Amino acid sequence: MGYGSRSGSHTGSPVATGPEQVFGDLTEVAARVRDRLEQELEIQESAEELPPGAVPAGEISRFAQEERARVLEAGVTGLEKLAAGRADEVDEDEYFGVEAIVLLEGRPAILVQGQDFASQPGDWSVLDAARPAIRESIARVGRVDVTGHPSLAWIGTAFLVGPDTVMTNRHVAAEFSRADGAGWTFQEGMSARVDPGEELPVHPAPGPVPVPAAAPLPYEITEVIGIHPDVDMALLRIAPPDDEPLPTPLAVAADAPASVPGRPVYVIGYPAWDGRRNEPESMRRIFMDIYNVKRLQPGMTTEFTPGGLVVKHDCSTLGGNSGSPVFDLTDHRVLGLHFGGKYRIGNVAVPLWELVDDPLLAKANVNWV
Repeated sequence: MGYGSRSGSHTGSPVATGPEQVFGDLTEVAARVRDRLEQELEIQESAEELPPGAVPAGEISRFAQEERARVLEAGVTGLEKLAAGRADEVDEDEYFGVEAIVLLEGRPAILVQGQDFASQPGDWSVLDAARPAIRESIARVGRVDVTGHPSLAWIGTAFLVGPDTVMTNRHVAAEFSRADGAGWTFQEGMSARVDPGEELPVHPAPGPVPVPAAAPLPYEITEVIGIHPDVDMALLRIAPPDDEPLPTPLAVAADAPASVPGRPVYVIGYPAWDGRRNEPESMRRIFMDIYNVKRLQPGMTTEFTPGGLVVKHDCSTLGGNSGSPVFDLTDHRVLGLHFGGKYRIGNVAVPLWELVDDPLLAKANVNWV
């Protein structure tokens, strides 16, 4: 029996990819997670008592750590049963724990801090070798912030694709723009910008404090170049802050990668809590309520029909990733424009190489490579 077929409540992992497809050796992954949990327990037991004033916050943090450890311990047991061919014995808590390990180990949502990211265990240790190129990608992706909106402060993700052009989703741009004759303009009283920062702050360790990298300044959106008629895409003109030069644009794939599905990719964006599309309890327990900041989210392409306008992937995206770029991990070209996804179902993106001759993208001077 394959993972996810035990009952109707188990339709797959959080990223629509089961552990057998994500991990090469379930036993090795279980052992690695168990070893790390034991190391964390030793650190907690050897820690000094908190001062009285810090107890409430410390207890909250400790509870969250203990809850996460309990989930992962159950997942280790579940992985060991799956590896032994005993899927029928995996209970509800163990299935949830397996899903947590798939998210945290197999399809992590890695915090970006100081325009960089922490090294990862297991298969995603390969990200270290690509760190310089990934950091270049990180610098060219930003959060779409708005002013004058009745209920939102930010609405999605955008990325630099031309000398002064960013790409995002139609449904992101629709929050601050409207059709105006043959073109588009800003809604009255609203403005928008792309902020390449918006990271979780770094809390320095004891000792000399290193000088952090300067946070990039936001870019004002000055014009809606166009909204694509067929796919969930918008192209926007931006102006550099204080007349500083903009970074060189990202390389956008002008041709299809060699292998789709099964291509290692990564998404960069700003996942947000969204109970309409994602299971709230899983999000709370696994993401530790840290949302709205920049993350690096590696995964694989899972499905593509040549000539079609949808490519599927299994990166751990949430609401807020709308408008995120999907990068090829091999050459760091932008393969796709992420536009949607659902917990346990999967994620969808526009395969940009299929639009290489599109007139709107030509108007925006997209950097095809």
